[in-house]
Amino acid sequence: MNILVQKFGGTSVESYEKMNKICEIIKKYKDENYDLVIVVSAMGRKGAPYATDTLIQLCKQVNEDVSKRELDLIMSCGEIISGTLLVNILKSKKINSILLTGAQAGIITNAKYGDSSVIDVNPCRIKEELQKNKVVVVTGFQGITENGEVTTLGRGGSDTSAVIVGAGLDAKIVEIYTDVDGIMTADPRIEPNAKVIDHINYEEVFQMAEKGAKVIHPRAVEIAKNNNIVLKIKNTLNPGDGTSIGSYLSREIDGYMSMNKDLMTGIANADGIVQVKITDCKEATFTDILSDMEKNEISMDMINFFVKEKAFTIDEEKLKCLEKLLDKYDITYEIVKNCSKVTLIGSRINGIPGVMVRIVRVLSEEKIEILQTSDSRMTISCVIKQEDLRKAVNALHKEFNLSKI
Repeated sequence: MNILVQKFGGTSVESYEKMNKICEIIKKYKDENYDLVIVVSAMGRKGAPYATDTLIQLCKQVNEDVSKRELDLIMSCGEIISGTLLVNILKSKKINSILLTGAQAGIITNAKYGDSSVIDVNPCRIKEELQKNKVVVVTGFQGITENGEVTTLGRGGSDTSAVIVGAGLDAKIVEIYTDVDGIMTADPRIEPNAKVIDHINYEEVFQMAEKGAKVIHPRAVEIAKNNNIVLKIKNTLNPGDGTSIGSYLSREIDGYMSMNKDLMTGIANADGIVQVKITDCKEATFTDILSDMEKNEISMDMINFFVKEKAFTIDEEKLKCLEKLLDKYDITYEIVKNCSKVTLIGSRINGIPGVMVRIVRVLSEEKIEILQTSDSRMTISCVIKQEDLRKAVNALHKEFNLSKI
């Protein structure tokens, strides 16, 4: 079998016109004798009639404290709607196809409603339908527990579904179709000179996704790497070469990904960041605070712990919960709202002297205050005021010549 898994996101299935475009792509690959598995998201984004956020709001209008089990059931309907429509459009074009839910496709999950993990995949039904020469359309974002409960995989779950199915079918390539031409050196809405990256390795794109780039979910990248699957990010309306995600250490399907590359690969950014600084806090007290944060599912990022000060960031949506928690303790703390995080990513920056100096210099020249920094083997992140985000991205993109990639 020459299996190819293709995933189409919410903006790709948001209208009949775009679904017809999908059908053109499917027909092209079908004519090239591929056995196709198509994973779909729900139609459109927030505000669209059948988007996931719209379905969530339906429940919350009648009960703000909606049951997580029932919420997963209604959220799973979005992909069923888009999948049903796509299959019927395919059939109208004489393309033999069938829709399978996540459960019917053999995606087995744990019972964590709203953010479940896939614990197994049994794609026997998919293989049976492929052997009948059908295009198999699978609802993304969902699976079923061993006890028969429907669960959803969390934000970006359709990406995860596609790669999980690809791994179960031993597919070599999974294509992710979206509304951009590929992974770019920066957010094109912020940086007008952003360029499409032709090739990028798993680690770099994982970091870009983790640090705010929303083209593909980091969990999907991790699964692809573990199963040696090449990911391709393409534009549904302009399906060119896009971006190939693989390894720089081996010869991949679409050619060797050379190590002869630039120092930096790209810039990611994230908004809705809150900086927290805690002082006058005993270690035992701070340990209790960390335990309380864990119980309330408040995740920390950009962590800098010193003897006299603890600094970290959280997502803005968790601020009220954190403030309520901190007010229980006899401590001094400071909250800085309306922050952004800017991250430079590059697999070759480890051990290269002068990189941080260049970042500090260029941001200083733009009169941008750096509130906090952190770095890893291949990333350097800076917390800045949200109002300075555009200036920071533009200046760093220019400083590291990312428009020439």
